[in-house]
Amino acid sequence: MEAPREPAAMSRGTAIAYAAGLPLALLLLLFLPAGSIGWRPGWVFVAVLVLGFGASALVLARVNPVIYRARSRFQPGTKGWDKALLAVILPAMVAILPVAALDAGRFHWSAVPAWLVVLGYAALLAGIAVTAWAQAVNPFFEPGVRIQSERHQRVIDGGPYRFVRHPGYVSALLLFFGMALALGSYWALVPAAIASAVLVLRTAWEDRLLHAELPGYRDYARRVRSRLVPGIW
Repeated sequence: MEAPREPAAMSRGTAIAYAAGLPLALLLLLFLPAGSIGWRPGWVFVAVLVLGFGASALVLARVNPVIYRARSRFQPGTKGWDKALLAVILPAMVAILPVAALDAGRFHWSAVPAWLVVLGYAALLAGIAVTAWAQAVNPFFEPGVRIQSERHQRVIDGGPYRFVRHPGYVSALLLFFGMALALGSYWALVPAAIASAVLVLRTAWEDRLLHAELPGYRDYARRVRSRLVPGIW
């Protein structure tokens, strides 16, 4: 049998661009719409994101470093329908931040109580934790939907996959709604809901693909019946 072929590593230039570009984009998406670099809730949000994702990155670098190659780009063979869905999901996800900043930072349309903001941060941190757990046990956790034949993809049934078949999408839903509420914006729940609705559709289509093309997935789905909510759906 041919040895598995792992994805190529990012070039140094690409890695530097990611490292510099993502934090800069986050700051621009928050503080330009807010109209002030001194918007304190924005800085609290940035600090929580940096600490949460920073801690998860350190853990993943130790327990499953190949995940950085797998998630560095969309690989050949990514389904066309998935790219179409992501063309809606990703802009809607990104829109959560400037909509929340316009609302809570500049115009103050929403009056979100403190307990909901705290709940938003709890959802945000839970989303970071769940996605880190899923990536820690699943080396095939890629950004695009495809069957990774060249990597000898197999069913992963440990970690959070014991409870739901798509824990990465559970974490995404927590992140979408958690970001909006943590920033204190009801209006930001609109793009969060759009991204979530299309993500649920993506879950169903990916599940259908895995049933049809990934060996062992049908048996796994009989053991773990829930896609997103344990014991419910």
